[in-house]
Amino acid sequence: MNVSRRILVTSALPYANGSIHLGHLVEYLFTDIWVRYLKMRGHDAHYFCADDTHGTPVMIRARQEGIEPEQLIERVSEEHQRDFAAFGIEFDQYHSTHSPENRKWAEFIYQALKDKQHLERRDVEQTYCENDGIFLPDRLVRGTCPRCGAAEQYGDSCEVCSATYETTDLKEPKCSICGTPPVRRSTEHIYVRLADFTDLLRDWTREHLAPEIANSVGSWIKDGLRDWDISRDGPYFGFPIPDEENKYFYVWLDAPIGYIAACDRWCQQNGREVDEFWRDENTEIVHVIGKDIVYFHTLFWPAMLHAAGLNLPSAVHVHGFLRIEGEKMSKSRGTFINAATYLQHLDPQYLRYYYAAKLSAGSDDIDLAFEEFVNRVNAELVNKLANLYSRNLKFIGSRLEGRLGRVSGEGQALVAQAVDAAEEIAAAYERRDLAAAVFKVCQLAEQGNLFLQQAEPWKVAKTEPETARDICTAIANLGLILAIYLKPVLPEMVAKIERMMKVDPLGWQDIDRLVENQEIGEFERLAERIDRKQLDSLVAAAQQEFAGASPEPDLPAHTPLADECSIDDFTKVDLRVAQILTANEVEGADKLLALKLDLGPLGERQVFAGIREAYPDSQSLVGKKVICVANLKPRKMRFGLSEGMVCASGGPKEASDRQVRVIGADPEAQPGDRVS
Repeated sequence: MNVSRRILVTSALPYANGSIHLGHLVEYLFTDIWVRYLKMRGHDAHYFCADDTHGTPVMIRARQEGIEPEQLIERVSEEHQRDFAAFGIEFDQYHSTHSPENRKWAEFIYQALKDKQHLERRDVEQTYCENDGIFLPDRLVRGTCPRCGAAEQYGDSCEVCSATYETTDLKEPKCSICGTPPVRRSTEHIYVRLADFTDLLRDWTREHLAPEIANSVGSWIKDGLRDWDISRDGPYFGFPIPDEENKYFYVWLDAPIGYIAACDRWCQQNGREVDEFWRDENTEIVHVIGKDIVYFHTLFWPAMLHAAGLNLPSAVHVHGFLRIEGEKMSKSRGTFINAATYLQHLDPQYLRYYYAAKLSAGSDDIDLAFEEFVNRVNAELVNKLANLYSRNLKFIGSRLEGRLGRVSGEGQALVAQAVDAAEEIAAAYERRDLAAAVFKVCQLAEQGNLFLQQAEPWKVAKTEPETARDICTAIANLGLILAIYLKPVLPEMVAKIERMMKVDPLGWQDIDRLVENQEIGEFERLAERIDRKQLDSLVAAAQQEFAGASPEPDLPAHTPLADECSIDDFTKVDLRVAQILTANEVEGADKLLALKLDLGPLGERQVFAGIREAYPDSQSLVGKKVICVANLKPRKMRFGLSEGMVCASGGPKEASDRQVRVIGADPEAQPGDRVS
């Protein structure tokens, strides 16, 4: 039974000093897809976001353009919302941190911190640009990381080693506006004693964060929490701090408060109460963020909420960064691609599908590899999914009078199998593993295409048109079930399917409802194949857009290996989860074990693995889930045929104990699941 829940979901607020790019879209598409799923399940789910508008960079850019900051943020907000809408991202409320609601809640939380004596004042030495006449915020100072020595790092954290520090700790600092070295100047600031919340944060992080994130945050807590500077001196674009002279709230204080402000605005317009979401303990609050802002969302933000008597997040989902062709996005190489630039060359549903197929519940980086992008869109989205509808519905329209029959015979088993997958796919969505959900849908689509190919209704129709009609009706109903599963990912494509099938907007409750004995609508094309030339044109356009941009810092010299492979070579490797069914010693081979592997829908494979020394009791491997190279060309050995390879690791050849052991897979993964 699916019990309705109240769920508030947010993405990090995009800064009002730049355009939305493909890296941003990892987060917003992920969140949009997940919230769409929650709404399809009937939950009281809401997606809130806003533009992050305050801070010196916005003030400086407005000054450079000769306009007021309010004019700049209004223009940028319109641009952001236009790009989001073009990619099918639907917010329940998209707001601004420069709003009456945000000011109200910022002052409320500040007063709570003050009343509970979590604040203190002290003099602080900051970087000051004498040329520009302003104190420089973290992001307007660049220099060398004091921990790892990486060049061109921001004034608050290092993108290379993830160290956090004060701006004054940077080596060889320079002002990002004019390039001159800043001086140090003393001023009085207001701090939050974050250590006051140590016990609270230790318990909360253990209970509400993924283990790998909780471990990282736990190390920060163990090292001792530093006081947090929440004030900035004017001139500054932001909210003035009540009862202070020329002091403003630091942007990172009022930015996350934008989540509450957006909710507040939505509640005003929809007759709801903010307390339903931020004070009722039955509400789930889920923040989706990148791993570069974990510190703020897992330490500062929960402390602020607790002090104000508001709900703490139920979960903070942390995703990885986007890399393009295996590297950080680069303006000079044309791989820093704005959303608007992408839209001039490619269909947004391609990116929605590709990201969904890559995004798991973890925080690993994902790679946009152009060759893989083309292959995946063509092989999966077009050939497996869109083709299932086009072949079938076109045929019904042209040869079977555009009318469905019944789901009968073997078609009933095909449809039942798809219905039975609902729980598995729902579980993947629930744990925010979009890749697992998409993979299962593709498996079902493969089976549907195989069924259609083997049943050959185009031949059957010559002598038994009603039998052919029933075959096609089964495929049409399978298509509707898959459309339900895919609707969070591809809402535009599914809307076309709903029109073609003449059904009301599909919901999760429609999974086991058959559509029979009715006419279908006119056919609409769902997706077109793409080729590499379109990607090349996109890169060329991005290069042109940022022509003259400063090149990225030089990377360390690369020492080539004797037999290097390209990223294109590597993406050909198909890694799958396999479960070991049997593990037996091989007579006449001291190092080998003969493994029988279950790869789920790919069947069983025999693999010879050189791991016998590490597993003297070979039966201890039975039942273990491992990672297997599933598309390795079979190799004929004197012991038999080896039909793959299990991934393993071990010490160097010269080590005294170089036992090679298999690499285990996620215990919750299923045989045949793709490993990314």
